[in-house]
Amino acid sequence: MADTRWGRTVAVLRRRQEDRGPSGLSLLPWLLMGLGALSHLISGDAANPWIGGLGLLAFNSLYIAIVMRAFHERTREAPLTWGLLAALAALTFGLAAGYGREWLLLFPLLGLAVGAVVRRGRLLRRISLPLVVAVAAVTFWRDGWNSFGIVYGTFISVMVTATILALDETVRQLRATREELARTAVEKERLRFSRDLHDLLGHTLSVIVVKSEVVRRLAPHDLDAALAQVADIESVGRQALTEIREAVTGYREGSLTTELDRARDALSTAGIEPVVRRSGPLLQPQTEALLSWVVRESTTNAVRHSGASRCVIDLTGGADRVRLTVTDDGRGPADGVPGSGLRGLRERVAAAGGTLESGPAPQGGFRVAAELPTETPDPHEGEAPE
Repeated sequence: MADTRWGRTVAVLRRRQEDRGPSGLSLLPWLLMGLGALSHLISGDAANPWIGGLGLLAFNSLYIAIVMRAFHERTREAPLTWGLLAALAALTFGLAAGYGREWLLLFPLLGLAVGAVVRRGRLLRRISLPLVVAVAAVTFWRDGWNSFGIVYGTFISVMVTATILALDETVRQLRATREELARTAVEKERLRFSRDLHDLLGHTLSVIVVKSEVVRRLAPHDLDAALAQVADIESVGRQALTEIREAVTGYREGSLTTELDRARDALSTAGIEPVVRRSGPLLQPQTEALLSWVVRESTTNAVRHSGASRCVIDLTGGADRVRLTVTDDGRGPADGVPGSGLRGLRERVAAAGGTLESGPAPQGGFRVAAELPTETPDPHEGEAPE
């Protein structure tokens, strides 16, 4: 248990460090390159050592201030940071031109500061190329061809620092985007599951309530018929448990034929005459599954709210499109507004490239009409795996 907790703590700390990314502290050890200039001052060979000492102190202070500000986007882009960088560049050229020798090693440090602040794009090219040319002019003047390594080191300091830090920034942005996509996928899956659960339980509970009312009416007069209805309630309950398990695992595919049979049974039990007409070619499983939800939700609403005496389910299919209409002669929802189940179905049908409309039928009653392409995408395609 202790090892597990320790491992989790280490993982959390590592994750926080990754989220923070590198800091300005990673560029501070390079200040050791300035030890040559310090050694030149201490040896007594430098003219005006006090000026050189103050200049070296100012260089170190400016360098530390710049690199510490360069790892925060807000401070990196601030005018103060650019002013400090300009002051560092002027001071570096002044010290290198005045003292030469070991002081030329301050140019690669200037390159590190420039790369940390200016990380990418045209601005990096506009600054780095003139900087390298100016460094080459000063170093050749002070040390001849022996200073080629200083020029190359300055160029590499600028480009490598800028590239590494820009790449790190891009990686952290991609990580944040991936986490956001994962959160979106979880929310999408949660919404899908809530819709499936609503449709499953709404229909099943409606059938159980209707059959229970039938049992209550039949029990005093016809015990055998009442027991038959009780057996149906048990069967519906067992089927509901199976469907919920399938919905939880995400593998439920509705059979339209089975759903039409259940719709007939539910409507008949509620005292509504079912009329089912079906024509057209065989459909893909994804299309059948989506139409099964439409049949289930429509018949559930008819049983619950319509007060209808007749319900017609008409399915017609062509080469490219398939159309399903469920029409009853009842009053529809009490307030005339479709429930959350139909609203959720409308979104799912639209996502599959179809349309779903609901409202009063032209000849009276309530109608739900869904139209889908014969080839619909898998509703679970693209969802994040567990």
